[in-house]
Amino acid sequence: MEIAVFLVALAIGVLAVAALAERLDVPPPLLLIVVGVAVSYVPGIPEVHLEPEIVLLGLLPPLLYATAIQSSLVDFNANRRSILLLSVVLVAVTTFVVGVIVHAILPGISWPAALAIGAVVAPPDAVAATAIGRRIGLPRRVVTILEGESLLNDATALVALSTAIFALGHSVHAWRVGLDFLLAAGGGIGIGLVTFVLVARLRRRLTNPVLDTAISFVVPFGAYLLAEEIHASGVLAVVIAGLLLGHKAPILQSAQSRIAERINWRTIAYILENAVFLLIGLQASWLLRDVGTSSLSAMTIVAVCAATLVGVIAVRMLWVFLARYALIRPVADPSTATVPSWRYTVLIGWAGMRGVVTLAAAFIIPVGTEYREILLLIAFTVVAGTLFVQGLSLPLLARRLKVPSPDPMDDALARATLLQQASKAGYAALDELEYEDPHGVEELVRQRVDQRNFSAWERLGTTADQETPSELYARIRMTMIEAERARVLEIRSSGRVPSDVVGEVLAMLDVEESMIDVATEARADIRASEGLRGRSGKTCAELARYPETVTHSDGTCHECIRDGTEWVALRQCLECGHVACCDSSPNQHATAHFHDTTHAVMQSAEPGENWRWCYVHHLTA
Repeated sequence: MEIAVFLVALAIGVLAVAALAERLDVPPPLLLIVVGVAVSYVPGIPEVHLEPEIVLLGLLPPLLYATAIQSSLVDFNANRRSILLLSVVLVAVTTFVVGVIVHAILPGISWPAALAIGAVVAPPDAVAATAIGRRIGLPRRVVTILEGESLLNDATALVALSTAIFALGHSVHAWRVGLDFLLAAGGGIGIGLVTFVLVARLRRRLTNPVLDTAISFVVPFGAYLLAEEIHASGVLAVVIAGLLLGHKAPILQSAQSRIAERINWRTIAYILENAVFLLIGLQASWLLRDVGTSSLSAMTIVAVCAATLVGVIAVRMLWVFLARYALIRPVADPSTATVPSWRYTVLIGWAGMRGVVTLAAAFIIPVGTEYREILLLIAFTVVAGTLFVQGLSLPLLARRLKVPSPDPMDDALARATLLQQASKAGYAALDELEYEDPHGVEELVRQRVDQRNFSAWERLGTTADQETPSELYARIRMTMIEAERARVLEIRSSGRVPSDVVGEVLAMLDVEESMIDVATEARADIRASEGLRGRSGKTCAELARYPETVTHSDGTCHECIRDGTEWVALRQCLECGHVACCDSSPNQHATAHFHDTTHAVMQSAEPGENWRWCYVHHLTA
């Protein structure tokens, strides 16, 4: 009962502090650690020991899986060289450098023990990096590299740690270290692939989203335990299975299953991520108490902790620049066709926050190891130090370096272009389909697809004073949904309709409302941005032929004035300069101009927008 009460109190505390952090506009991980440290000194609070089994089996697999299924395998593959240099080579380098530092400062400590703490503090934490990185709006490529590194570096560190612990009582040769790593990596990858194949085959036969989601809860633990049972890397097994299942989800799962899985895993990750940082803080009191019994002087303890903290930060900063300019050639970002600036490298180097895996791994060091209490304090110092020093300064550094965060306008343009290309393929499939349509269903289908596309294009609009057709639709439909839901609830209270039927109808209304909310929020984000800068990337001959030009418009669509209709946004033909209304407008005069003249490229004539559109290839620039 005491454990149950403690877990409930822990969950309530995590949610309350995380909510407070959002209101105070501070990173939740940092506030949770501070609260955890303070609570650990409160009389009557039970002493919390973060056992390795709890973290490595209870917390690590679901956190890794939740991150992996939401990560892009395509982006991961595009940045694989940077990710491998950070997650494998940098971990090994950091392990050795920290081992040298600790061995030089602590008198009489063995090399295996020094290298063990080096392996403990070497891997940055996926939760810490992405929790802070996404919150402050780091560039997507930076977040991708940090996520990929953090998904894989735990495997390297844990193999190095197990080898160092084995060396405490045995002699170890270099070939054995290499062999252990190859076996752990190969076995973990193999188990991950087998898990993916089995779950994929099972999901192809499932239609129940509840059962599908329940299976996903088993996957990370099953893959991890199976890999560890054969002495392979459970971390790699979970990551490989999660990446592949997330990548193939649109093929393997139904839409309902994907929605249910996404929401459930986001909820689980939110609770576990925040609980992790509170648990880190709760270790403070007893760690410091144990250090007080050490025979070393306070000066020596402070020196080794501070030197290790500085060492892990300095090694990472030096390594990222060495990797960028000496080991790999920077490649262009496929979405922008530009080579990332050196400022991205600075951010990647500074975003090396450590987390719960570091602290949990420290407890794996056997009891009886010389200076074990000091090694545990080193791990705690590195975790807390990197989170506060780097975590607090990372937003300021990003602003000082003027690194652009993902722009909502650019995202909206990419979304609209992608939907337009998808609908083009859908219309082609519709034209090839043989069917009789006495009820005019085809026209209804085309209308719904067009409305979806128009809504996406309207999100680009910078005419904040004008209500677009999609916004008017959202306002009208939301009013109707509220009335519909109220009537359904009224009927439910009467008991005349079966409850499961009522539940299905309410669920349908919820899905429709959520879709409207997403569209409205997206447009609000765009209006808060600084305007569309335009995109560079995949192009065509027409877009290359007609570069961006100064828009000449008096702010009206003369054809709409002639017809007595209202326009939503204006577009300018780049071949003849003709200005007409967009497709969201009733008469779609810009598109009609293309059909009449075959002038292929138009440009937005709205202030603050400078994107172009090719009618032939459905591409933007």
